[in-house]
Amino acid sequence: MNRFVHRFPIRSIVNSLKSGGQSSRSMSATSVGIKPLTVLTEDELAFKETVAKFAQEQIKPLVAKMDEENKMDEGLVKQLFENGLMGVEADPEYGGSGANFLTMMLVCEEISKVDPAVGALVDIHNTLVINLLNDLGTEAQKIKYLTRACTEHPASFAISEPTSGSDAFALKTVAKKDGNHWVLNGTKMWISNSDIAGTFIIIANADPSKGYKGITAFIVEKGMEGFTVGKKERKLGICASGTCMLHLENVRVPEENILGELGKGYAYSASILNEGRIGIAAQMVGCAQGAFDATIPYLLERKQFGKEIYSFQGLQYQVAEIATEIEAARLMYYNAARMKENGMPFTKEAAMAKYFASEMAQRATVKCVDWMGGVGFTKDFPQEKFYRDCKIGSIYEGTSNMQLSTIAKLLRKEYES
Repeated sequence: MNRFVHRFPIRSIVNSLKSGGQSSRSMSATSVGIKPLTVLTEDELAFKETVAKFAQEQIKPLVAKMDEENKMDEGLVKQLFENGLMGVEADPEYGGSGANFLTMMLVCEEISKVDPAVGALVDIHNTLVINLLNDLGTEAQKIKYLTRACTEHPASFAISEPTSGSDAFALKTVAKKDGNHWVLNGTKMWISNSDIAGTFIIIANADPSKGYKGITAFIVEKGMEGFTVGKKERKLGICASGTCMLHLENVRVPEENILGELGKGYAYSASILNEGRIGIAAQMVGCAQGAFDATIPYLLERKQFGKEIYSFQGLQYQVAEIATEIEAARLMYYNAARMKENGMPFTKEAAMAKYFASEMAQRATVKCVDWMGGVGFTKDFPQEKFYRDCKIGSIYEGTSNMQLSTIAKLLRKEYES
């Protein structure tokens, strides 16, 4: 306790306030410019409301068809580009919208309220690929690849492999120097957006003798000789979001397609995945909120034993508990996003937000199915799809156990210091 007394001289601060003529009671948060996390800027709010309207009018009518066909609607993908949702944070010079990070998270949530599969497409494309190209790309790379990713075709980030999931150090894809090219060989697995992507960021080891210090990021184009995309996986949820295996057999990549510095790929991946985890949290909040919003009106209309089922206290308690968890998860991802925007360390907060939101979404969607009763178990209502879609949140971009491990390690460092 003593170290906190020295660091935060609370008594002297209180005395200073009193002697300055302004009491601690009269000094409000508003007077010093502090606002609640949920207060958005005009631009953020406008973007949020516009995306919510777009999701209801353009995405919702296609949800069932895309889910059944395991395919993203081509016309919808085109609209995502036309409405600036595939380059949210990129500079307008390259076709982006030039918005901030929280705006991107709001986009994820609003779309996921209607279809988490589309939310996954937009989130992964933006938070991983767009932001890597934006932050690390040379001017030539931005003009060629960032512009395309913002305006023409989805992009994919490929790090996972058959033997390398949570253990990123175990990746086997290698790159060997050959003149002014690098030759890539290996297999990537569980790669989101890969069925419709035109640009891929492939993580490969350019010098296995150096371990993770040899890992490098390469920009690979669809159509490069030796690069093939496998068939789409049949999945439990987010079915319209394509997930495929990638095969690289002597793929010759120009030296100028190295993204960032040679040997820094692992650091880049760790950093960008920390940002991506906030996006997954936003997805899961949207998924839970979408299921909740679709369920409450039914509870207010459905009658049993002569009265609406919402009026039963046992159900009210469950509804209140889930509503509280959704709001808590939203505040967690808002906070992590604001920390990221302000250049503060946010790894722990991102892991906490993803962990809590993904676990919360499973509880919330299960409850929504329960509250709907028999109809909630049918495909005529959206609850069962939200229930299937949310499971991926505790798996991709770091499982729940990996988030807990990250949180625990960072807590240990804090207390040991």
